[in-house]
Amino acid sequence: MGTRSILTGLAVLALTITLGLALYGSSAALGAAQSAQAGDESAAAREALTHKLNAALASAKIPSSQRAAEVVDLATGEVIYSRHATGSLAPASNEKLPITLAALTLLGPQYHIATEVLGEGEQQGSKWLGDLVLKGYGDPDLSAGDLKLLARQVRAAGIRSVTGDLIGDESFFDRSRTAPGWKSFFRVHECAPISALSVDRGLDTSASPPLVAARVFQKMLSSVGVTADDSPRPGAASAEAFSIASVESPPLWKLLRFMDRESDNYSAELLLKQIGAYNNDQGTTANGAVAVKNVLADAGVPLEGVQIADGSGLSLRNRLTVSALSQLLVAAWGDETIRSPFVGSLSIAGRVGTLSHRLRWRPALGNVFAKTGTTNAASALSGYVGSRYAFSILQNGSPVSATRARAAQDQFVTVLAAQ
Repeated sequence: MGTRSILTGLAVLALTITLGLALYGSSAALGAAQSAQAGDESAAAREALTHKLNAALASAKIPSSQRAAEVVDLATGEVIYSRHATGSLAPASNEKLPITLAALTLLGPQYHIATEVLGEGEQQGSKWLGDLVLKGYGDPDLSAGDLKLLARQVRAAGIRSVTGDLIGDESFFDRSRTAPGWKSFFRVHECAPISALSVDRGLDTSASPPLVAARVFQKMLSSVGVTADDSPRPGAASAEAFSIASVESPPLWKLLRFMDRESDNYSAELLLKQIGAYNNDQGTTANGAVAVKNVLADAGVPLEGVQIADGSGLSLRNRLTVSALSQLLVAAWGDETIRSPFVGSLSIAGRVGTLSHRLRWRPALGNVFAKTGTTNAASALSGYVGSRYAFSILQNGSPVSATRARAAQDQFVTVLAAQ
């Protein structure tokens, strides 16, 4: 090849490289421009979302120090909206969410709570020589029908008469009928007296819960042909007592579904004491509160500003933050063993539970799963928008307008559901 041909080839190559670099530069510049445009659009969308959420939250006209909200993207874990996130506020019945997480974590969705008939003495023929003890372990669902099943088991054991006493034993929990920080009228009017042995959700408040349960059990024994002392009494089984009959509650996930969807205070208080008894057989509100906070800490939930005083949210001493609640929701969502029962315990917008008459139009209808909360001083809503967001809203006042607070909450989650 001649010198001229080589020079011509090199010139063509140089031109090709130059054109390629120019084209690459143009492409890179175009890509950068498109990326910048996408970033600008994303920032603009985020700003628009923030503006709408701010407007919704402010619409209740609650002072900024008394209202808080946070939203987390479930796919990334990113906090996409946060206002007064670490403010320590009264949670109303959103208090039940930490109880739900702790119960599922420690006890498991299939956990059952027993009620037993224990024998103190011996059987001779069809006679039971000694006492029979009805012992409760905190089943919030225990009914007269369950006591009849126990009575039938006693009869099936060949017992037709009891010579000793019929005793109602509530010793698995302490005997405190209320929780710290309750107003006096909360007992009975907001929650039945708390006891490890209580029948039909403690509706009969004429006497102590274990005595009422023992009297009902005596009637059930009589109805199946077993005669027993007509004067039952409260007491505690001895260490030598052994099981003659037993029944179990529905699985824990069903108890929690009723508790959260109906915002049932009675179930919440019994389950908090159940949690307290998990490690040390000492069913107290205080032990339950410690166990709940330990579960929250293990789940990475920030505890600054958090105070667990009871299970229901009635206590004036309860405090939560939207940061704690949103991270609690994220932790529950991320745990495959409890996600389904946890989310399944929540009310569904426009369909079931305490949200059945709220958020009845799309895009929120059927797409918001949340726990409500209402007292004179607090209104709350925390849960999930589809599988996209976890959110928490707390509003306090002296008093707080439930109507305005709920309208603001509904507007807030409707904005999220429309994204």
